[in-house]
Amino acid sequence: MRIVVVGTSGSGKTTLAGRLAKALDVPHFELDAINWQPGWVSLNDTDRPAFIRRIDAAIANPTWVMAGGYSNVRDRIWSRATHLIWLDYDRPVVMRRVVWRSLTRAISGEELWPGTGNRESAAMWFTPEHPIRWAWSTFERRRAEYAARLADPRFAHLKAFRLTWPGQARPLVAELARSVRP
Repeated sequence: MRIVVVGTSGSGKTTLAGRLAKALDVPHFELDAINWQPGWVSLNDTDRPAFIRRIDAAIANPTWVMAGGYSNVRDRIWSRATHLIWLDYDRPVVMRRVVWRSLTRAISGEELWPGTGNRESAAMWFTPEHPIRWAWSTFERRRAEYAARLADPRFAHLKAFRLTWPGQARPLVAELARSVRP
C-alpha cells in the first residue's frame, strides 16, 4: 500500500500520515521534511533536481505513506500511489488547527524537522508564505484543484478517500490497517 495524504496547510496531513504509517508498519515521508534544509532553505527552490531525487527515492519503496502536495512532484507521487486521502475540512476547522499549531510551535520553540534547526517564531506570521496566511489564501484554490485532479483519468487507479470531518480519520486508519492484516 502506498498512500498519499493531501489537503491544505494545517489540515493535519502529517499527523494522519504518521498514524497511518504506524498502523500499517510502513515508512512515513513528509514532503516538508524532505524540502526544508537548515536555515529555512527550500531544496525545492534551490536544488530542484536533488529534491526530485529524494522524492523518487522515497516513492521507490514498495510501501509508504507520504504527507504533502508540492505541485512539481505531485504527479510523480500520485502516479505511484495506490491510495489517496484528501483532508477536505471546512475552512474554520483548518484555520483553527493551523493557528493552534503555529501558536504552540512559536511558544515551545520546537525544531520542526530534526537536524534542521528550523523553528517557528511569531515574527514569521507576517510573511505571505506562513502557513496561517497560506492556508487562508489558498483554501478555495486547493479545494478546486484537488477535486479536478481526482477526476483526471490519469489518477483513476487511486482508491481515494475524501474526508470532510476530522472524526472520519480514526475509522479510516482502522479500516486500512484491517485491510492489510492477514
